[in-house]
Amino acid sequence: MNKIYIYDTTLRDGSQGEGISFSLQDKIAITLKLDDLGVDYIEGGYPIANPKDESYFKEVKSLKLRHAKIASFGSTRKADKGVTEDKNIKALLEAETPVVTIVGKSWDFHVTNVLKVSLDENLRMVADTISYLKSREREVFFDAEHFFDGYKKNQEYAIKVIKEAQLSGADVIVLCDTNGGTLPAEITEIVGVVRKHIQGMLGIHVHNDGDLAVANTLAAVEQGVRQVQGTINGLGERCGNADLCSIVPNLVLKKGYHCLNDNKLKKLTEISRFVYETANLLFRSNQPFVGTSAFAHKGGLHVNAIQKDKDTYEHISPESVGNERKILISELSGSSTILAKVEKFKLTHDTALLKSILEEVQNLENEGYQFETAEASFELLVRKKAGRYKTFFDLEGFRVIVEKGKSGEFPITEATVKIKVDGIQELSASEGAGPVNALDSALRKALERFYPTIKSMKLVDYKVRVINPRKGTAAKVRVIIESQDDENIWSTVGVSENLIEASWQALVDSIEYKLLKEQEIIDKA
Repeated sequence: MNKIYIYDTTLRDGSQGEGISFSLQDKIAITLKLDDLGVDYIEGGYPIANPKDESYFKEVKSLKLRHAKIASFGSTRKADKGVTEDKNIKALLEAETPVVTIVGKSWDFHVTNVLKVSLDENLRMVADTISYLKSREREVFFDAEHFFDGYKKNQEYAIKVIKEAQLSGADVIVLCDTNGGTLPAEITEIVGVVRKHIQGMLGIHVHNDGDLAVANTLAAVEQGVRQVQGTINGLGERCGNADLCSIVPNLVLKKGYHCLNDNKLKKLTEISRFVYETANLLFRSNQPFVGTSAFAHKGGLHVNAIQKDKDTYEHISPESVGNERKILISELSGSSTILAKVEKFKLTHDTALLKSILEEVQNLENEGYQFETAEASFELLVRKKAGRYKTFFDLEGFRVIVEKGKSGEFPITEATVKIKVDGIQELSASEGAGPVNALDSALRKALERFYPTIKSMKLVDYKVRVINPRKGTAAKVRVIIESQDDENIWSTVGVSENLIEASWQALVDSIEYKLLKEQEIIDKA
């Protein structure tokens, strides 16, 4: 089985994406996750760029990594400095990483117009830097920046640069599509030519400006590239980098390459969501392989076929990448969809109940509910219809007060909730950033005494949609709440003319779903 080496640059190139900033603790946590996944190389950052990256390289030494090697990143020596006097090179050595990745110019336009040095001086900068680092017993990867654009403009010089890097001892020559505008057919042709000039290992590093980063990476592998660079979820500058969450399963499941530790592909969805959460970004639901909608089926025809054979509408098994199949419920649903959704409840024999569930879904969706994005609320509906529902608390009442002071001052919001659990009454009050936040906080505070596990759950997304906008401020609103704990993500829905009431419905469903799942675990123990 052919080995493809995975080089992750989430912590360096990925952090250059708009709105992304990893703390030192974030970088350490992601490093441990990537090592567990089985990534071969983790690019930790640019040692000379900032104190945080310097601290990272100090901290990472104490980690007992089981598989991954840490790489530091830097550029070739400056034109006016000897390699031993260049601060960038000194910082790379002081990072004490086993691997050093050096970026150098391979497009003559950049050499003369950006670096403002001669083409020959650029070659010397590449050669001096690589040979010096090799003399210091480092594994050296050379990122040929703008290689494909450079090749198209001046093929002779671009090839000359990477040949110089090879002669100087670079362990891997990495071809970079830095502007992300190259097409797959061009990648195939150019890498094929490069293969004739470079005897050692080739790598590929592409950006996604043409929405082709994954396709371009796979095309390069077909031409003999054996190191693949990318980021988790395709994070990165502008339109991002090549997404390892798509590249790796394609290589493993479609092409039969060995990329990760044994059976670690099943952790791909987990690490994708971990990086999103750490970067404080919303999940991309339609992301291939790892998105929450990647294996979601809605149309009755599709669901009917899936029930007969999963291969009819799925190109791989969702479990192979740690994801799961979803059957979406909507007014388009037929009996096949309902059957698929309630399969785990073993209700297929009860046609009257199935008909009742379908009618209830259609009636509620007519009122504005939407269950395809609120599966937790749908499961609670099924349990209520089937007589398998347990209430964990009863609402005695709630009150929300919003007090606005002087102009320019923020409003003060306070919510009071009165509930009863097994006959015991609990009253709780809390302030919040708004009425929903205050209500959520007060409800949790009231329940934590009885159900401490709800401390592990949190609200991660909150959406409001006006259903019938022509009614103006009297219009109905639909609230979708997405919640998460240490293991799962789930969504719930509420609908009302009153925003707070709709939010309350979704909040209650979210908490009851969490408690229901906890109870199931206890019952199975």
